[in-house]
Amino acid sequence: MRTPPISPDAPWLAPLAGYSDLPFRILCRRMGAAAACTEMVSAKGLLYGGGGTERILATHPEDEPLVVQLFGSEPETFGPVMDDLLARGFRWFDLNSGCPVRKVLKSGSGAALLQRPETLLAVAKVMVRAAGPGAVGVKIRLGFQLGEEVFLDLARRLEDLGVGWITLHPRYARQMFSGQAHWDRLAALVAAVRLPVIASGDLFSAEDAVRCVEQTGVAGLMFARGALHDPSIFARYLGLRRGEPLAPADGAFLAGIVGEHIRLTREFDGSLRSFRKIRSLIPRYARGLRNVRALRTQLLCCLTWEALEETAAGIEHLEPADGPQPGEDAAFPLTDPYVPE
Repeated sequence: MRTPPISPDAPWLAPLAGYSDLPFRILCRRMGAAAACTEMVSAKGLLYGGGGTERILATHPEDEPLVVQLFGSEPETFGPVMDDLLARGFRWFDLNSGCPVRKVLKSGSGAALLQRPETLLAVAKVMVRAAGPGAVGVKIRLGFQLGEEVFLDLARRLEDLGVGWITLHPRYARQMFSGQAHWDRLAALVAAVRLPVIASGDLFSAEDAVRCVEQTGVAGLMFARGALHDPSIFARYLGLRRGEPLAPADGAFLAGIVGEHIRLTREFDGSLRSFRKIRSLIPRYARGLRNVRALRTQLLCCLTWEALEETAAGIEHLEPADGPQPGEDAAFPLTDPYVPE
């Protein structure tokens, strides 16, 4: 079976809609991510040329190994889409059966597939048949409704189809991102299948990730919301695994990360759209420092890349805050990694 690198010492970047574009993936790779997923892309959009799908698939030789995450609910759509992606050189794929966002559920995709396991299995079968055993993963949740667990039976059936790995976000779809992830279910899944299990959910810090691996025995893990606020979480996690001390996440450290993200965005995209996007994301990195709201106001006044770089460099001089700053949680919530359309 040919799978991307999966081990406790090979953390992945999760497929974050609106965030895990090419510049962010490269940034996370340079910070220690062993593999990365694209933003989830619509199979139907790829088939019929929907807007934005090609941008999601933009890649670079440094962007390897790359897992293309697809979503959709019609098995017949996936055959030609997989053939096209394989012809374009993509090798690894993932089926999103965990996204709980309303607009995805309305199409019968994402976590809605947990309510229609036969359709989910049919889509996975098409993907495995095209890409080969081991080249396709599936991301799932415990189940759709609270208390209605389908993940164990579903994982066993996916294993029989030749799926290469299972990623489990141990919440129910109805929970969205509220409450706590049920890490004990990760351990149950590890015991139930021979497939590598990748953990997702509530990995907000390097310490969280180390604890999750130790408690559950998962084969690997992927960072989502934790990476949004600190892309160095990959290096921090790997450092903890090796018993190394962690560099303080002070203003100087974060200014370096922000500067690198701006340069990568300018190099690999450079569009007005990407400029506005990175300008709005920078304050997330400064979360936990003083005067973040003032920084956000200054950034919104920047109209050129040069002005943006100069203003963002000011993060170096921000002092750590004693606690959450006024309005910080409302402006930069941790609860939902999806960008509203």
